[in-house]
Amino acid sequence: MNRFKGIVIFSIFTIFLAASVSANNLVLTIVYDNNPYQKELETRWGFSCLVEGLERTILFDVGGEGSLMLRNMERLKIDPQEVDIVMLSHIHYDHIGGLSCFLERNSNVRVFIPKSFPPSIKNEVQNAGAELTEVDNPTEICKSAYSTGELGSWIKEQSLIIKTSKGLVIITGCAHPGIVNIVKRAKEIAGADVYLIVGGFHLCWMNSRQVREIIKGVQKEGVEKVAPCHCSGDLARQLFRKAYGKDFILTGAGKRIIITDAF
Repeated sequence: MNRFKGIVIFSIFTIFLAASVSANNLVLTIVYDNNPYQKELETRWGFSCLVEGLERTILFDVGGEGSLMLRNMERLKIDPQEVDIVMLSHIHYDHIGGLSCFLERNSNVRVFIPKSFPPSIKNEVQNAGAELTEVDNPTEICKSAYSTGELGSWIKEQSLIIKTSKGLVIITGCAHPGIVNIVKRAKEIAGADVYLIVGGFHLCWMNSRQVREIIKGVQKEGVEKVAPCHCSGDLARQLFRKAYGKDFILTGAGKRIIITDAF
């Protein structure tokens, strides 16, 4: 009886996920993060987010430890072979360290990396048999998805912009160029308001006064919902929650954000 009950529950869960990843829905899954959310998943400093619902499935960043990322993917019932595109935000190890492990499992992908990346990373991609695309300026990743292009001067970083019926969804790695600057650039590129920003906001070193100024800047740009994680810091997450209320999305490893009727 217990076995039968387990099969039924699993079947319902599978049907739910299949319905979630429909032609009209955008599904974001945090595969790797230092903030806990789903207790079955491992946490470590770094970031990775799976994007489903577009014409291509995108893995944005690959965390720092490839084996941990793959274990989390397995627990989330995510098949690495179903990923079409890998997009790396910036050069820091906690965002690119899992690349070689991932490419061992699936090298039939197109990898979008900032042009400023060193030759060693570019060679790693090509030697694995994956297709390399270097990004400098704003670039179409696939239908409805774009790179901001390299932003910033000291640490160059790209973010992912997704055009939905509800506005722009922006996914950031660490937001080294500044989260407000990234939002402004995304609006310029895509010509639309921002519905949601997800990822690292790089505010963990700021005090409350500084964080509040950033929040004011994000609100001024009309961002409707926020889901800060990774390097955003506990203080910033608390202050964003207070400022955004129901439009704050608590995010960490294993969190799935489903945007219905997105296309």
